[in-house]
This record gives sequence, C-alpha cells and structure tokens, in this order.
Amino acid sequence: MSWKNTQQNSFADSLVVDHKSLSELDDVHNIINWNEIEQTLSNLYSSIRGAPSYPPLIMFKILILQAWYGLSDEALEKQIARDLMFRRFIDLSLSENVPDHSSIWRFRQLLSTKKAT
Repeated sequence: MSWKNTQQNSFADSLVVDHKSLSELDDVHNIINWNEIEQTLSNLYSSIRGAPSYPPLIMFKILILQAWYGLSDEALEKQIARDLMFRRFIDLSLSENVPDHSSIWRFRQLLSTKKAT
C-alpha cells in the first residue's frame, strides 16, 4: 500500500508565524509514544490498488482530535482544513489535502473491524 507523502514541509508551512496557540497540543503530542502506535497500525491496509492513502498514524490522530473536541466527521474535516493547531498535531502540511469525512469514517470502520477480529 502506498501512502501519501506528508513528511515534507511546504513553502506555505515556512510562512506560518509561530504563535503560542499553535502549540497548545504539543505537550500532549510529546508524551505519547507515536512510534509504537504507528507500528501497531502499520498492517491496517493490505490492498496495493487504488490511490495512495493517508498514513494510518495521521488518521489515528484525527480520530483522537474528533474524540477530544466532539466533532462529527464533516465538522472535523472542516476544522482540519482551517485550524493550524489541528494540522500541526496530525503533522499535515498546509500544501496537503485534508482527508474528507468519508475517509475519516472508513478509517474508523477499519479500526473497529480490526478490533473485532
């Protein structure tokens, strides 16, 4: 399965002025062992067909934000599109597309299916 390249900052990212409100989730982000979670999620996708998907860790972080902020899939999609703090938490560049609400729903379903097996 190929994943979208989300690790490289864009020119737009370099223009964002750092502000303390953007780092509100940094402390939480820094205490979680994301490598362990990423390793656990690495086997979620098995298909090699189709367009590249978002890395499972990004999608997992999106679901965490959804739970913390009580957002619907549609509201979460919009919030990620306009909120720099959310993008920073999930490591999504300003030049990257935001996962749409159906992708968020499908990932949550995938997690619940894997949990049940």
